[in-house]
Amino acid sequence: MAKQKFAYVARDSSGKDVKGQIEAENEAEANTKLKAQQLVVTGLKRLDVKPGGFMSLGAVARKATTAELALFTRQMATMIGAGIPLLEAFEILAEQTQSTNKGFGLGLQECADMVRAGTELSDAMTRFPRIFPEIYVNMVKAGEASGQLDIILDRLAQFLEANESLKREIKSAMTYPVISLIMVIGITIYLLVGVVPKFESMFKSLNAKLPGVTVFVLDCSQFMQEKWYVMLGLVAVIVVAYKMAMTNRDMRRARDSFWLKAPVFGPLSQKVALSRFARTLATLLASGVPLLAALEIVASTSGNAVIEDTLLATRDTVKKGESITSHLQKSWVFPPMVVRMIGIGEKSGALEQLLSKISDFYDEQIHATVKALTSLIEPIMLAVMGTIVGTIVVAIFYPILELQKQLS
Repeated sequence: MAKQKFAYVARDSSGKDVKGQIEAENEAEANTKLKAQQLVVTGLKRLDVKPGGFMSLGAVARKATTAELALFTRQMATMIGAGIPLLEAFEILAEQTQSTNKGFGLGLQECADMVRAGTELSDAMTRFPRIFPEIYVNMVKAGEASGQLDIILDRLAQFLEANESLKREIKSAMTYPVISLIMVIGITIYLLVGVVPKFESMFKSLNAKLPGVTVFVLDCSQFMQEKWYVMLGLVAVIVVAYKMAMTNRDMRRARDSFWLKAPVFGPLSQKVALSRFARTLATLLASGVPLLAALEIVASTSGNAVIEDTLLATRDTVKKGESITSHLQKSWVFPPMVVRMIGIGEKSGALEQLLSKISDFYDEQIHATVKALTSLIEPIMLAVMGTIVGTIVVAIFYPILELQKQLS
């Protein structure tokens, strides 16, 4: 097989982020080469380069949402379980998918072409990281090795469906506060720019002494009208500064630690992280992925630098012959109940079953927390909206009422 170029993001032995490119026949070989250099891979992507040195946009355009991938996986598991050959099933779904998501469908067709040419399915999938994430590829690889691809695909479908359900629940819970916040900002801007200036000219013509709150509101209105570009510039600077800061691992760790400890949303963030950790690790172990590789995959897909560091350190202790809980119990992220259940699972040989129970438990906790947050956020947003609008109304009409008293 011809050598391919891969772009990688990794951490060296000192914990510093390293980026670069490496040549290998496939993703597995690239990972092996990087590990030999004492690097912990956190991201790996094949560079699809055409003659002349320009990067093809083909691999970039091939992408799918979690919901689309879950549906595809469920259909694949059903078709293979019914005895339809893998290649035929892939081609049927590739043709069907192109009508709803052309990029996804073309990616599936190209995978099928590579499999027909003799490439392993898992190796073909590594060419499309925006369709098939690392956990997906590794589980398919385990299914190929064990000859239980239909069972593995069924587990993958359940895993993706559970993740999508959790994502939808959190998204729907956040919809109300986000819309409310946008409405508050929109109403405030409208009042300051569209309503307040009409009263400002009247106050100036009367030459009356205005109360402090009225002066403050008039100053805010004037600033919004004359210096709006300063606010836009400030927002742009904050966004750029944030993105630059997040390229630093220490800053990412500080951000993720803050979100896990934050009031109100912190407990929800922690429960979501624990549910995702338990479900992903349980799915990988049940599919036959070795524990060390599973811990590394869970760490790289956790989306949280604090949990990633904890799991990588746990992997290192397991490599030395210690138990998983020996390091987890030192981390404040993992509650004692979770650590104890993992310890029992290790001793009894039923680790994946107990991890599934942990995930189910936290899914229920997330559902209850989301309901409580929704009921808490609603009155808070109404209070904020009422305070802002009320302040502007009082600032405008209080001087008018005072003038009426004086004239009467």
